[in-house]
Amino acid sequence: MMAEEHTDLDLEAQIVKDIHCKEIDLVNRDPKNINEDIVKVDFEDVIAEPVGTYSFDSVWKVSYTTFTVSKYWCYRLLSTLLGVPLALLWGFLFACISFCHIWAVVPCIKSYLIEIQCISHIYSLCIRTFCNPLFAALGQVCSSIKVLLRKEV
Repeated sequence: MMAEEHTDLDLEAQIVKDIHCKEIDLVNRDPKNINEDIVKVDFEDVIAEPVGTYSFDSVWKVSYTTFTVSKYWCYRLLSTLLGVPLALLWGFLFACISFCHIWAVVPCIKSYLIEIQCISHIYSLCIRTFCNPLFAALGQVCSSIKVLLRKEV
């Protein structure tokens, strides 16, 4: 009985996940397919020979290999050198944006809506007091006007 309870607790501990962490697919290296819409750059998209104009096959193969390997290693080198500092920078930037939004923007908007509610009551009272009778009187005056449209040939 005690062993069963222990395994249930272990199972629950395994199921519970931190909501601030994203699952990262280590094969695709893409958290929740966040980069699906990013344009992929392939050799054929960058270096394309027009129809009827072709280089030697060996030149094409060496160019393809050079492009692919240099792109691969340049990306790896840049991500190694700049990945962590840029992640720190972007994390700091988005933390600042979140802080400003939570502690400044939303309270200002809520305060504005509370204050404008009082002004809106006064404004609607003035409109009902002064404009409604004026427009009702103008409506009565103009109600006897009739417009007749004739088409002359």
